[in-house]
Amino acid sequence: MAEYKLLLPSMGEGVMEATIITWLFNEGDNVKEDDSVVEIATDKVDSDVPTPVSGKIVKILKQKDEVAKVGEAIAILEIEGEGTASEEVKTETPAATPDADTLKAIEEPLQTVAASNVEFSGDLYLSPLVKSIAQQEKISETELKSIKGSGLEGRITKEDILAYVANRGSQPAQQAAPVQAASTPKPAVSAPAATIPVSAGDEIIPMDRMRKIIAENMVKAKQIAPHVTSFIETDVTNVVKWRNKNKAVFEKREGEKLTFMPIFVKAVVKAIQDFPMINVSVNGENIIKKKNINIGMATALPDGNLIVPVIKNADQLSLSGLAKAINDLAYRARNKKLRPEDTQGATYTISNVGSFGNLMGTPIIPQPQVAILAIGAIVKKPAVLETADGDVIAIRNLMFMSHSYDHRVVDGSLGGMMLKHVHDYLENWDLNTEI
Repeated sequence: MAEYKLLLPSMGEGVMEATIITWLFNEGDNVKEDDSVVEIATDKVDSDVPTPVSGKIVKILKQKDEVAKVGEAIAILEIEGEGTASEEVKTETPAATPDADTLKAIEEPLQTVAASNVEFSGDLYLSPLVKSIAQQEKISETELKSIKGSGLEGRITKEDILAYVANRGSQPAQQAAPVQAASTPKPAVSAPAATIPVSAGDEIIPMDRMRKIIAENMVKAKQIAPHVTSFIETDVTNVVKWRNKNKAVFEKREGEKLTFMPIFVKAVVKAIQDFPMINVSVNGENIIKKKNINIGMATALPDGNLIVPVIKNADQLSLSGLAKAINDLAYRARNKKLRPEDTQGATYTISNVGSFGNLMGTPIIPQPQVAILAIGAIVKKPAVLETADGDVIAIRNLMFMSHSYDHRVVDGSLGGMMLKHVHDYLENWDLNTEI
């Protein structure tokens, strides 16, 4: 018999560690190849780690609530064969294969760490990747403390430090300015100073880990971005007719449900192409105009929490491709199968509040995006139509949409015109559109 080290797999760019939530097997249990053996949590998403081999768990090395680094052994399995743990091939099950640029960004700074003499105090938490970049760029501890981290509990992420380096330019380290404006308040989730009274019979429910992250992100988003919201009512009768005509054919051909969401995403993508300054982020006093159009899709989870998986390069997908991507992300979100990279990189988000029967909503803009669209319920109503013979009243499928945007960089004209274009694309939906 041989020993096999089960390692914490790679989980996407910028994710260097994870917290053990719970072990699904105990020491002494037998597991089969591809069995999920442990649930882990990053600051992006919760997921399972499968074992790439069959065997018996002889030692659990990382217990519940302990943090493990990517590539670190979390358990030892006894498997068929001969040898020791050090002789076994350290097989990982990466969530996604990094591209060449990602590998270069990670490997190059790591190659110079040994030669660097920059050290940081123990009270400054830095992931190995962020530390290596700081050492390579000779960023002082004082500079690091001036960077407003966007990670969990204000930690500095790879994106934060690379943005700092890009803005640092050729200035000497002592004179470098922080990326974020100094006046940006630090988000807080803690209760106010006043004690909240608890009456007899009240139940105190501690927030779970995901709810804490959601609370922190929502507070941060409201503190950073001044929100403005515009509303519009849209006649989606053609959209409803088109879906009714195509959903059975599509499901028979593709084995996939055809929802309204691919149509909404397609209309939003077209409007973003019309108004690319909606597809931006704010970095201090700079505006970063995004090349890719990555659409976040707010998804409610069975436990009541919320997660936003991302449709990458949505502008490059057909309606059929969007339907498949949306169904896949929604299924994996509700079954805790998302990878960390599935929730990263959104440049614009859609929230379908209509799925709960709500007519409209005013959602919070996820940072670092500058806008979010809420889709309301589709309701049959009498509406006035203009015809060649005069105005008539007809039963139509109507829907409210609300567009919340960051008034630092998006004024009412841009936010309103963007919403109007989404409205126009949906109202004028071609009944002969192919799927």
